[in-house]
Amino acid sequence: MSKEVAEQKQVKPCVFIHVNHKQILGAHVGEKSLRYFSTNNDKFDVRFIETRDHPFLFAREGDMFLRNGVKRKWRMNDLQSFTPLRFMPPELMNYQGRAVVIDPDVFAVGDVWDLLSRDMQGKAIMCRPRSKISRDINGKLASSVMLLDCAKLRHWNVERQFNEMFSGQRDYKQWITLMYEDRGTIGLLEDRWNDLDVLNGDTRMLHTTKRWTQPWKAGLPIDFVPADKLDVFPPLGWLLHLRRKLFGDYALLGHYKTHPDKNQENLFFALLRECVEDGSVTEEMIRNEMLLNHVRKDATIVLNRAPSVAQVLAALPRAA
Repeated sequence: MSKEVAEQKQVKPCVFIHVNHKQILGAHVGEKSLRYFSTNNDKFDVRFIETRDHPFLFAREGDMFLRNGVKRKWRMNDLQSFTPLRFMPPELMNYQGRAVVIDPDVFAVGDVWDLLSRDMQGKAIMCRPRSKISRDINGKLASSVMLLDCAKLRHWNVERQFNEMFSGQRDYKQWITLMYEDRGTIGLLEDRWNDLDVLNGDTRMLHTTKRWTQPWKAGLPIDFVPADKLDVFPPLGWLLHLRRKLFGDYALLGHYKTHPDKNQENLFFALLRECVEDGSVTEEMIRNEMLLNHVRKDATIVLNRAPSVAQVLAALPRAA
């Protein structure tokens, strides 16, 4: 064990899952996956960071904030209203110890302790690039899975930095992709710790990041606002921006699609079955989430026919 890891031992490491009311079932499945695949469960905690516990988010309902250079309305009912909370673990850890923070659509397929206990080589943050092609540390980074040395992140204050988006001092896109952070304080993780809609024998954390195809949402009306891709393809970006202005946030977006990789659907529902069997999720909760349009209408049918976790793992392809 490195000296750096030894110095962190006095504060129990924690994995945080940040979540809102719409993704709570995914968060429970995420917690189950962390425990299911770890042989070191006594060494770390798992905690939810829920939007309902942070009034400063609700206080901005309907206000205009800056995202990728364009003003948008803050909506607590949006699918991803939890995202600013991914920067909260250092505060919750009193700026001590190690933390991993993950989205509620991230599911472990390996032992998270291998991540929590790794040598960070003095870095404050470790994460992967957003791009599947480029590993440029100076580009946009994926903050959806981060390993954090909380003592080195005392400049993170979520409420203050969240409010800066509404005064024009902070751009959501720049914040969420870590573009405000000193690149010398960031190290890159292997892609397998945040595999973006990729599940194979090398995956350690699966991130069902393409919201259109999240496995537990298939068939439901779209309830998130797509990013205006002004920095990727401006004509499309301005079309998306005009759609919102003319028809509203969720108009003309259609429905969630079936995930193209059956193994990813099977993994989610196999883990959900584990949740039901241990009582961390009840069948009543699933039915209620179905009524609220948070979970696909055939969820109980898919759950009953899902293979076991072992069967899902046996069916995974080898890494490319």
